[in-house]
Amino acid sequence: MELLTQVNDWLWTPLVALVLGFGLLLTFQTRCMQIRLLPTMFRQLVRGEKSEEGISPFQALSLTLSSRVGVGNIAGVATAIAAGGPGALFWMAVMAFLGGATAFVESTLAQIYKRRIDGQFRGGMPYYIEKGLGLRKVAVVAAVVAALLYAMLAPGVQSNAISGSFESALGVDPLISGLVITAALAFIIVGGRQRIVKFVEVIVPFMAGGYILAAVIVLASNVTALPGAVGLVLSSAFGAHSIYGGILGSAIAWGVRRALFSNVAGVGEGTYGSAAAQVSHPAKQGLVQCFSIYIDTLFICMATGLMIIVTGAYNVEPAGDPALASNLPGVEAGPAYTQAAMDSVFAGTGGSFVAVAIALFAFSTLVAFYYISETNVAYVLGRTPTAATAILKVVLLGMTFWGSVQSADLIWAVGDIGYASLAWVNMLCLLFLAKPALRALRDFDAQRRRGLDPTFDPASIGMSDLDCWNTGVGTNSAAGASAEDRSR
Repeated sequence: MELLTQVNDWLWTPLVALVLGFGLLLTFQTRCMQIRLLPTMFRQLVRGEKSEEGISPFQALSLTLSSRVGVGNIAGVATAIAAGGPGALFWMAVMAFLGGATAFVESTLAQIYKRRIDGQFRGGMPYYIEKGLGLRKVAVVAAVVAALLYAMLAPGVQSNAISGSFESALGVDPLISGLVITAALAFIIVGGRQRIVKFVEVIVPFMAGGYILAAVIVLASNVTALPGAVGLVLSSAFGAHSIYGGILGSAIAWGVRRALFSNVAGVGEGTYGSAAAQVSHPAKQGLVQCFSIYIDTLFICMATGLMIIVTGAYNVEPAGDPALASNLPGVEAGPAYTQAAMDSVFAGTGGSFVAVAIALFAFSTLVAFYYISETNVAYVLGRTPTAATAILKVVLLGMTFWGSVQSADLIWAVGDIGYASLAWVNMLCLLFLAKPALRALRDFDAQRRRGLDPTFDPASIGMSDLDCWNTGVGTNSAAGASAEDRSR
C-alpha cells in the first residue's frame, strides 16, 4: 500500500496543476463558453437527431453520465473533505467549472474524428489521437491503457462501494453482494449496445434526481446552518480559517483530485459516448458534455458535500497531521459520512437510502465501463470480433466480483493510479489537439449569429478526409440532414 500511495503522489501532484492550468487556458480560448452558452446546452438536450448508427444527444448524455456519476459523488466527496477539509469542496467546484471547457474540447474532437464500425458510430480518445495527431502507436497505447483501466482497474472501485455500503447499512455479506452485482451486470452487457443505452437512459435521470431531492430535503432541514457551512467552505478554501488554514495545499490537491475522479473531464472517459451521438454539428455534443460536468460535480457532488458539512457528519484527518476535526470518532471516510448525514433527517433509513443510491450510481458506471472497454478493443482490432468481446465480458465481470470482496484502500489506490495514467496520456495529447475543436466552436457561433441551426462542413474549418462527415453537406453522412435541419 505504501508503494501505491507514493506512485499516486508522483502522478497526481503535477497532474492537479496541469488540469487547472489547461482548463483555465481553454476557458479564455472559448470565451467562457461554460457560461455564455448555457442556454444553448439546455436546448441541445431536448433537440437532436438519431439514427440506426447514432444515438440521440440525450442518450449520449445519459451514457456518459452513467460513467461520470458513480461512487466518487458520494464516497469521493467524503474522502476529499476528510483529507483536505471543507475547503476541498470549493476546489471541486472550481475544477468542475474549468473542466467544463476541457470536456467540451475532448467531446467535440470525439465527434469530429468519429468513425463507422460494424454499422455504428464509434470514437473517442484513441480515434482523435490517431487522426488528429497522426500518431497511431500513441493511440494504441491510449486504447490499451483505457481498456485495462475500465475492464480491470476501475470496476472494483464501483463494486467495492456497493458491497461495502450494503454491509454497513444492512449487514449483507460482500460475497453475496458481489454475486448479485456480477449477475445483474452480465444480463445488461450481454444484451449489447442497445440494451446498455436503454438501461442508462432510464436509470440515470431517475437515480440522479432522486438523490438530489433527498439531499435538498436534508439541506432544507438544516437551512439555518447553511450560511455557516458555506462560510466554512470558503474560508477553508483560501487558507483563512483558523483550524483548516494550514492545509490549503491539501484542500486544493484533494478537491481537484476527487473532482477529476468524479467528472473525469480531461481523462477521455466521456468521449466514447459523445462520439456515438447523431448531431448536425460536433460542437452540439461538446456543449451537452460540458453540461454533464455541471450535473456531476456542481449538482450531485456539491449536494453531497454541503449535506455532510451542515450536519457535521465528517472528520478531517490530513495525512501526516493530527485530526483537526473528529465529529464521527472511529468512522472511516467514505459512504459512512453521507449515511450519517442522511440519517440525521431520515432517522433509521438514511443509511439504507445511501446504500441503494450507491448501488444505482456504481452499477450504471459499471455498465458504461463495458461500453468504453469494448470501444477501445474495437479500435485496436479494427472491429469487435465475438471472441474478443466474450473475453472482455469475462474479464470485466471477474474484476467486478473480485473488487466487491477486497479492501477498499487497495481498490481505491489501484483505481487512482489507473485514472491518473490515462489522464496524463489524454491531457498531453489535448494540448496539441485543441485547435480543431476551437475552430468548430467559432464556426458554431458564427452560424448561430446568422440565425441558423448550425451544421458542420469540415471545409469551413480547414479540414477534410473525415470518415463520418460529408464535405459541404454539414451533417453526418450516414443519415443525411435531419428533417428539422432540411426545413430550416
